[in-house]
Amino acid sequence: MKTLLLVIAFFGLNFASSFGQSGELPLRSGDRITISIGAIHDNEVAQIRAVYTISDSGTINLLHIGEVRAVGQKPSNHQKVIEQTYIEREIYTRPNVLVSIDGGGGSDGPMRTVMVTGVTKPGSVPFKQDMTLSRAIMTAGGPTSFGSMKKVNLVRAGRPLTIQNLSTGTGNPSVDVKVQPDDQIIVPE
Repeated sequence: MKTLLLVIAFFGLNFASSFGQSGELPLRSGDRITISIGAIHDNEVAQIRAVYTISDSGTINLLHIGEVRAVGQKPSNHQKVIEQTYIEREIYTRPNVLVSIDGGGGSDGPMRTVMVTGVTKPGSVPFKQDMTLSRAIMTAGGPTSFGSMKKVNLVRAGRPLTIQNLSTGTGNPSVDVKVQPDDQIIVPE
């Protein structure tokens, strides 16, 4: 029995750590990221500050330094890489870079989504930072007339994560958990 509990604990911790404690999502090809920079000449701030789409090869192209690998990095790490590259190449002495994932999508790249079934408008809904289970369900039109909010299933990375009882209302972060891109939410009948 102890062995079984250790195995469950290991996989649970490993699963949780794969998504990080900070809630930051790793960047991927097609993501649109906003890069802001400070502590450099004003005329160059405007040339660098923009929305960039990560290429199929996993890079973005920045002023003075060219291609910088972005895929697989979290935004906070990517901004440090950009800062260090500017410093190491002696272009800027103390640049201050901020990288954030742009919710956009559209023709410049794919939008991150959450799949919701058992709702009046089943399918993908656009992912938004801090989106919860109930918000995703409501974005998809709410549960069908036969849908039960008592046993909402959350599937992450192909593995069932939790069954949540959302029938008592929202606002409790231990029940109405935050979703991540590519999650599947199933509202059973």
